[in-house]
Amino acid sequence: MTPPDTSGLEAALRAEVDGEVRFDAGSRGAYATDGSNYRQVPIGVVVPRTVEAGARAVSVCARFDAPVLSRGGGTSLAGQSTNTAVVIDWSKYCTGVLSVEPERRTCVVEPGIVLDELNRHLARHRLQFGPKPSTHSHCALGGMIGNNSCGASAQAYGKTVDNIRRLEILTYDGQRAWVGPTPPDERARIVAGGGRLAEIYAGLDRIATAYLADIRRGYPKIPRRVSGYNLDSLLPENGFDVAKALVGSEGTLVTVLRAELDLVPVPSYQSLLVLGYDDICAAADDVPRLLEHCSPTQLEALDGRMAQLMREEGAYLESLAVLPEGDSWLMVQYSGDSQDDVDEQAHALLHALGRDEKDGRVAFSDNPEREQKMLKAREAGLGVTARPPDDRETWEGWEDSAVPPERLGDYLRDLKRLFEEFGYDHPSLYGHFGQGCVHTRIPFGLKTAEGVAGFRRFLERAADLVVSYGGSLSGEHGDGQSRGELLTRMFGERLVTAFGELKALFDPGNRMNPGKIVHPNPVDGQLRLGPAWRPATPATHFGFPEDDHSFDRAVMRCVGIGNCRSHSGGVMCPSYRATREEEHSTRGRARLLFEMLDGHADSAIEDGWRSTAVHDALDLCLACKGCKSDCPTGVDMATLKAEFMSHHYAGRLRPMAHYSMGWLPLWARLSRAAPSLVNSALHAPVLARLGKRLAGIDEARPAPVFAEESFVQWWRARDRDEPDPADPRTVVLWPDTFSTYFHPAIAKSAVRVLEDAGFRVAVPTEPVCCGLTWISTGQLPVAKKVLTRTLAVLRPYLEAGTPIIGLEPSCTAVFRADAPELMPGDQDVTRLAAQTRTFAEQLVHHAPDGWRPPGLARQATVQTHCHQHAVMKFDADRELMRRAHLDAEVLDEGCCGLAGNFGFERGHHEVSMAVAEQGVLPAVRGTAPDSLVLADGFSCRTQIEQGGTGRRALHLAEVLALALDGNLPSDHPERLADRPDEPSRTARWGTAAAVAALALAAAGAVGALAGPRPPRR
Repeated sequence: MTPPDTSGLEAALRAEVDGEVRFDAGSRGAYATDGSNYRQVPIGVVVPRTVEAGARAVSVCARFDAPVLSRGGGTSLAGQSTNTAVVIDWSKYCTGVLSVEPERRTCVVEPGIVLDELNRHLARHRLQFGPKPSTHSHCALGGMIGNNSCGASAQAYGKTVDNIRRLEILTYDGQRAWVGPTPPDERARIVAGGGRLAEIYAGLDRIATAYLADIRRGYPKIPRRVSGYNLDSLLPENGFDVAKALVGSEGTLVTVLRAELDLVPVPSYQSLLVLGYDDICAAADDVPRLLEHCSPTQLEALDGRMAQLMREEGAYLESLAVLPEGDSWLMVQYSGDSQDDVDEQAHALLHALGRDEKDGRVAFSDNPEREQKMLKAREAGLGVTARPPDDRETWEGWEDSAVPPERLGDYLRDLKRLFEEFGYDHPSLYGHFGQGCVHTRIPFGLKTAEGVAGFRRFLERAADLVVSYGGSLSGEHGDGQSRGELLTRMFGERLVTAFGELKALFDPGNRMNPGKIVHPNPVDGQLRLGPAWRPATPATHFGFPEDDHSFDRAVMRCVGIGNCRSHSGGVMCPSYRATREEEHSTRGRARLLFEMLDGHADSAIEDGWRSTAVHDALDLCLACKGCKSDCPTGVDMATLKAEFMSHHYAGRLRPMAHYSMGWLPLWARLSRAAPSLVNSALHAPVLARLGKRLAGIDEARPAPVFAEESFVQWWRARDRDEPDPADPRTVVLWPDTFSTYFHPAIAKSAVRVLEDAGFRVAVPTEPVCCGLTWISTGQLPVAKKVLTRTLAVLRPYLEAGTPIIGLEPSCTAVFRADAPELMPGDQDVTRLAAQTRTFAEQLVHHAPDGWRPPGLARQATVQTHCHQHAVMKFDADRELMRRAHLDAEVLDEGCCGLAGNFGFERGHHEVSMAVAEQGVLPAVRGTAPDSLVLADGFSCRTQIEQGGTGRRALHLAEVLALALDGNLPSDHPERLADRPDEPSRTARWGTAAAVAALALAAAGAVGALAGPRPPRR
């Protein structure tokens, strides 16, 4: 078809739609793909502020004959959420719960609301929406309706189609109506009324009548048939339900504006039974017997291959540890109104199977927390199998086939033989076995013509195989482009013709998500990779040792799962949570970096490292590293950002904040000449404002205050003997910039506690630095030089194997993670990473026998630094607090929002505070007055103090030292933060901006640092 008038379309959308209209390269690149193998750069993106605005956007597109693609969470695995169309993203604003009727167990929602957010809203009524896909933390209800989503809970509650009461729909040509079950008399009334709606209902009646026998014979009678249009919902025995007929149509027929949902009670009690088997086929063979004796809420399976991948990736180890004997497992969950009820159901099944709890192949739990951990391990299958540690690339394409549960074992054996025939070695097999649905990711070769040809042949053979078992090509994720071309093999020509007639009835111009399900694009077309993909292979500063030393592979870790779009829990992704913008999610940024690689002729990003679109997307990345741990495939956007910034600014002037905050360790050392004078200058109103302005710092941030005496100055004045590096009692206390120049009381406290534990403390007194501030601002060559100098100072300790104890989590994380990636061939860096420990790790795992921390007997609210969460973890800290009798509530409220330099840079303050107000600050404000507030991270402490909480946070070392000295008061715990060696609390390293700017202005250092400016690409 003739392409639409893009400029006119954009102008009309901007003029007529209440929403954000984006036709820029960055937005188009961020939406170019979903969770599938496919990629199509959109025409533009519309983010409507209201449902009415979204409807208006469709109307404008129709006027310009532009294709439309409705999108929710963008997690589709079959390619239905990528198209050369105007993408309407409902997930930012159209998230309302319009009504709830608890007595009727119904609610009305807008299409962009996330499932977990809906269920949180419904929790007060003890109700929930039944289907729960593994993407429940970020999938939108509109997307669930489009895909007919299922999830593990479908065993009890059915698919989305089984839980839809009515839909408000909009056709491309403007017909708007509520639809649902339609008795004959109501259909007659609608047809008699004339108009477009009458035409639609008459056409539906004609299709249902003409293909009645075909529908009854041709649809497999299995619980997980998701493929094809739901023409069976139009059968007389099914109430001629137009809403249900449109569920699963993947946006190819209508736009869903609102939905009335059926709800189910939240189970009061649950139990989980796990059964071990020799292999996954034997587990599948036992499914019919289990179903004969029970009606579980969930009946899930995972195989030994997935468990092996989890062990290799160090993921879900706690869950794996409680699995019973075997190499594959069935997880059977029961729900009921009492604990006795659910326990009895589990024991009755064991009795029927001839097993009991003492059997080594049986594990039973009625502990909800433990059950959720075990089920989450199964739920994580996609992420775990997407990027195996052996560096094979696995892909979607045949990820959710379904067969009758009674034939599942034999189907799996045949499927394994097909894998072997095509040389697809050992894909993991897991899924919703109670309904015969099998998940897998396969190492298709999608970069060569031969590999793509094999991919196509495999899909054709696999389609024939599943049909021979009376199954469905898709049991959960829909058809899209992955299976649209294969539907004839499942349904036959006549039913596929009926699908075409349904499409023509609702969308005669083929403008609604074209190329999916009906008149589909080829299964091997529009591939995200493909034999024509030729990405750039840039030289990099980081070595990317876990990605075959390839920036490209590091970017391609993102497979589109979308966990970075979750709204709560974990750390990832704070900027998305604050903005609800796709391009400010880890996934959106990874998509733009992929486009920047310029591997396709139509790449959205054409200016490489100099791209302003990529820069703008990365600008709001807090570099918190939450994605490194929370992303199922381990995307490390902080490292990718640092690499990009290094190239983006190579040879040209940087933002002033990079000189002020990036060079903070130098300015902090210079402050020793006259700290009182510097502090006075920073508090002088005119100078402070001028300094912040010159340094690129937001004026809303309070000015910094340097300690009058640094930790190293205090250490030098101390009467002590220098410990021998080879002495097993010797530890090096790392003098990070923050603990040295801003909060020396923390380092002094650590010395007090370490010495009490029997260690001999050494402190480097020469200038040293981990290079964090240069890394986070992308000044990587300087960071390498700084690290090289530091290694020379530490060499005697590195050679002796002396532990290096870090107090500031971000600096400790540099030694453990960033430095080995930045200097992967350096043996001293390898030694440094191995010898670096957190304060808690040293005391918990290496303190002499018999030492115990002082008893605190206090309650505490604890904020974990993001870098610690991502790199070092928090287990040792939890244990140390337990031993100290500290009743700690460790927050799961996400990033503090300050994140080093981020929250201080001009233009970031609003996002920084929005992130903090979503979790950390309200939690601290809610802390009891007599409870402690702990935060080892400098950023976290500063944000808590500057965020209007009225509280001051302590480092764990301070609390233990005060307790050792008997100085822990029983009331007003905020007094604990009044450190006598500091005139007042300081801000994060970014707040040294004024000092930096004044120093730069005096020395004229900006020009020298910038160097020659190369021509633009």
